Amino acid sequence: MLHTVANSPTRFSSGARVAVLLPLPLVGVYDYRVGGEGAAVGDFVAVPLGRREMIGVIWGGGCGEVDERRLKPILRRLDCPPLPKVVRDFVDWVAAYTLSPPGAVLKMAMSVPEAIEPARGQVACRRVADPPPFKATAARARVLDAMLGLPPLALADLAREAGVGSAVVRGLIAAGVLETVDLPAPPAFARPDHARPGPVLSPAQAHAADALAGGLEAGFSVTVIDGVTGSGKTEVYFEAVAAALAKGRQVLVLLPEIALSAQWLGRFAARFGVLPAEWHSELSDARRRDTWRSVATGAARVVVGARSALFLPYPELGLIVVDEEHDGAFKQEEGVLYHARDMAVVRGMLGGFPVVLASATPSLETLANVQAGRYRRLHLPDRHAGAAMPAMVAVDLRRDPPPRGRWLSPPLVRAVEEALAAGEQAMLFLNRRGYAPLTLCRGCGFRLHCPHCTAWLVEHRRQGRRLVCHHCGYAIAQPPECPQCGADDSFAACGPGVERIAEETAALFPDARVALMASDTVGGPAAAAEIVRRIEAHEADVVVGTQIVAKGYHFPLMTLVGVVDADLGLEGGDLRAAERTHQLLSQVAGRSGRAERPGRVLLQTWEPDHPVIRALVAGERDAFIASEAEARRAAGMPPYGRLAALIVSGPDAAEVEEYCRRLARAAPRADGLVVLGPAPAPLALLRGRHRRRFLVKAKRSIALQPEIRAWIAKVDGGRQIRVKVDVDPYTFL
Repeated sequence: MLHTVANSPTRFSSGARVAVLLPLPLVGVYDYRVGGEGAAVGDFVAVPLGRREMIGVIWGGGCGEVDERRLKPILRRLDCPPLPKVVRDFVDWVAAYTLSPPGAVLKMAMSVPEAIEPARGQVACRRVADPPPFKATAARARVLDAMLGLPPLALADLAREAGVGSAVVRGLIAAGVLETVDLPAPPAFARPDHARPGPVLSPAQAHAADALAGGLEAGFSVTVIDGVTGSGKTEVYFEAVAAALAKGRQVLVLLPEIALSAQWLGRFAARFGVLPAEWHSELSDARRRDTWRSVATGAARVVVGARSALFLPYPELGLIVVDEEHDGAFKQEEGVLYHARDMAVVRGMLGGFPVVLASATPSLETLANVQAGRYRRLHLPDRHAGAAMPAMVAVDLRRDPPPRGRWLSPPLVRAVEEALAAGEQAMLFLNRRGYAPLTLCRGCGFRLHCPHCTAWLVEHRRQGRRLVCHHCGYAIAQPPECPQCGADDSFAACGPGVERIAEETAALFPDARVALMASDTVGGPAAAAEIVRRIEAHEADVVVGTQIVAKGYHFPLMTLVGVVDADLGLEGGDLRAAERTHQLLSQVAGRSGRAERPGRVLLQTWEPDHPVIRALVAGERDAFIASEAEARRAAGMPPYGRLAALIVSGPDAAEVEEYCRRLARAAPRADGLVVLGPAPAPLALLRGRHRRRFLVKAKRSIALQPEIRAWIAKVDGGRQIRVKVDVDPYTFL
């Protein structure tokens, strides 16, 4: 029976009624009866659910309406450390804030169910103290001689040590001369050495590092490391990591693109002697199991991961670092909708420990908290080791356009030539995957689009001229004739993607070695590490890439960055468009001139007088942020107001429209709260579902969640209609 959890003791005896939360999108818990061994709050238990067996967590005492005689018993308690109270509180907090079922949040905390069962230890062989008579052979004698003075060995290792086949060892086991024993599994992760000396810090770095380390005993706090690109923010927070490890605490470092963090992992290993535990979607099932279990037992002392690493069951977490805290990858857009940076702050508050946010371009939300006195700011204004910030220039495409059919302007081409002639490297940035964003018929203008989404198909020539939808994955080969007018070979690629820029680069600089970095061309951590190694070793001269090239890489010979389309992302209905463009281009520009060679950045733009472009060229970040903040404040937009989006979807457009009309009539009416919509979403069709959006705008003093929860409860949409609530939306598609 689903219900809320009763106040109760933390331990229950046999026969007691308890509430079990299951990792399912349900609104509450189910009651079960405790078995003969007793149980405690937080225990992982196997329970019956219909005809299935499920693993859940005891959340508290039961108080449902199911008769005691019909109450089903817990099948067994699992041999796993209980889910810590702070993690259970975190699950409840996130569920309440995001208006998600608690079970859906719990699913993220127990995302590897097989890890909840203890790992089987290694089976080893040892001699029996008083063996029965057996037939002796030369091979058997070699096995027994090899075991003298050695601990128990695995069967294969013992056979190898003795120089015999495994059948000989099995024969000795069958004869009762050897016996098998279970050995505990070796630790999956070595402990980082917090006492290992780090690099010599500059005075500004040392001051910031001391401030972070000194705050570890002060309980919950949030500190922002605001430092220019190349200022050594990572080495600063590594000192806080070392101090937390010295105090016996676990540490979590969140990175926006962990699969692309080869350089970061190398720096960690150089500082602490070992690699940290990793947590991201590219891990094998076995590695995910080992990592989850090692976190739960406390054996994994440092975890570096993507946003989902926040929900691992840390028993001794004492520090969270969110690197590149401004990055949009920290916003989860599927399932439970949350922002990992904001939830990291909540996790620190619940656990009573510090949180560190690091960025060269902090988000406006973070800077508003600094100005309000809620967060502390540590400033690193200079690059490490005296490196200078790159010179930034806007290339006005109205005066210096590229030749027809090309995308690189003459000033940018000359700059690349100069960098290559000096033995340096260049980076060309365009935040658009594929070869071309649009393919149309020259004869009738027909555009190839996705049948399941409101989106054009993007050509990918490196995938054999495939046309791909970047929203649902639908893909086709380019048709030989136009389906509308029947013209043969009439399709033309319109506009550039990074593949097209790489093609143009190779044609302009035939002797240059060109490397392409985009999320669909870098297939996982190993491939990312290899391309980074090639660039570091100067096995590539020009790097062409999307936003993944802006993720904190340090390439000493990279002296030129060319932004192919600096205007991309400035327009549209996204309230953060200007801020995001400024952040992204600042981060890309920061790849240039990070060592002793000076760097420069060329921004190709049709709007050189746009406030974002002017701020970048003039280096006036703070003035730009102040202007952006004033505009948001005047409009009552985040971070000075609150937003929540309701996305209504269904397979039938008429049903979606009718439900939205009923929902609109029931919309809440309160001072300081406005409901806008419904309106078709920019992606009005996504994966075959028709979509409409509401936007709720409110003053910061209004609690949106109770208003929205009561509103949705008034209108039944039926089984085909889904309503997704996005509190604090970051995208408006």
